Amino acid sequence: MKWLFYNLAFAAVFPFLLPGFLLRMCRRGGYSKRMGDRFAVYPPDVINRFRAMRKRPVWVHAVSVGEVQVAGQLMREWRRVEPDVSFCFSTTSSTGWKIAEPLVTDADVLIYNPLDFPNFVKSALATVRPRAVVLTESEIWPVFVRRARRLGIPLFLINARVSDRSAPRYAKAKFLFRDVFGCFTRMFAQSDLDASRLVAAGAPESRVKVTGSFKFDVARRNPDKEREMREWTGGARNVLLGGSTWPGEDEAMLRIAERVPNATLVIAPRHFEKADAVEANIRKHGFDCVRRSRGESAASAAPSGRRTVFLADTTGELMGLYGIADAVFVGKSLCEHGSQNMIEPCLCGKPTVVGPFTENFRPVMSDLLSSDAIVQVKDEDELSDTIAGWFANPSEASALGARAASAVASRVGVVPSCVGRIRSLIDGMQGPV
Repeated sequence: MKWLFYNLAFAAVFPFLLPGFLLRMCRRGGYSKRMGDRFAVYPPDVINRFRAMRKRPVWVHAVSVGEVQVAGQLMREWRRVEPDVSFCFSTTSSTGWKIAEPLVTDADVLIYNPLDFPNFVKSALATVRPRAVVLTESEIWPVFVRRARRLGIPLFLINARVSDRSAPRYAKAKFLFRDVFGCFTRMFAQSDLDASRLVAAGAPESRVKVTGSFKFDVARRNPDKEREMREWTGGARNVLLGGSTWPGEDEAMLRIAERVPNATLVIAPRHFEKADAVEANIRKHGFDCVRRSRGESAASAAPSGRRTVFLADTTGELMGLYGIADAVFVGKSLCEHGSQNMIEPCLCGKPTVVGPFTENFRPVMSDLLSSDAIVQVKDEDELSDTIAGWFANPSEASALGARAASAVASRVGVVPSCVGRIRSLIDGMQGPV
């Protein structure tokens, strides 16, 4: 009865959510040619590719940039130990699609995930016919999960996390999530706290395993992109990077740049559709703006006598920017809750600072803070003092960066272990998992 209510509620609420969904699609673009995927109506070439697969694929689902990178690392490791494996990779956003495209091979199929409604889910699973389903972090779709379980498909949740905001919601809806979590073959949690929250929400304790964070394995330096970003900025020195900034954080970075006159500020906003507003703020503060999406660069900028701020508003540039930075602030941590990935600048050996809101990376922050490998501040004043101090004392900043790189290097290895456990369970092999 409760699942009938869930399906009826989904059908009733979805029409009201649809306008916002369509508006977001128009802003970000990239959806229209594959809109049918949402309703499990796939182009003929996609259907033919599924039919031509020699082995049933592993269905991997991820949404955000970070989750897609986690999924990509899992697929790379899986291919290393099973070269003839095929994947069906699904995502829900055009940004996720763009990040996923270079991760899939000719043996794989990339699709948008179906809406979580019985008919669409049933049709999608009948088309893909996966031998296993792997979901990332918190991507739990009840109808999809329960249908896959009913078909006897092994289900896995990797790099699982339960945020501070989600934990009480899961606990209150335990009567619902107990059924959903009970469908999983294994849930691989990032930390003991995440594991305990899953169990508190109804997950069988025997099926929840703590592995640590996949994201220590995911981060990889990109020398080619670093060279490209160095050329774009004209080999600028004293690069201060605001990575994945949210509204309000770009203005904070501009105020800090005013305080540190020898810094070259680069802003990489989390959502590129807000880049116009970021550019307006840059010019309001009296800086010139060199914008990546317009093909502008340090070489093409006309001299004006004003300082230049570089606006990186294109996909796939962030690791290159981290590689050339001299100091990094990681966004969605000062003015928004959750934070973006702080592992990547730490991997590059950069002095890295975050704001007070880092709940999306709780286990990662615990590891980095315990190694004195990152700085966390409570507000903009502390952020400004920290960054100004680094530029005044480069040796202190360099030492912090070295500790950061060492902390990341010492925590890799989660992905191979997890892939081994998943394959063992799928193949029905004996032994501890």
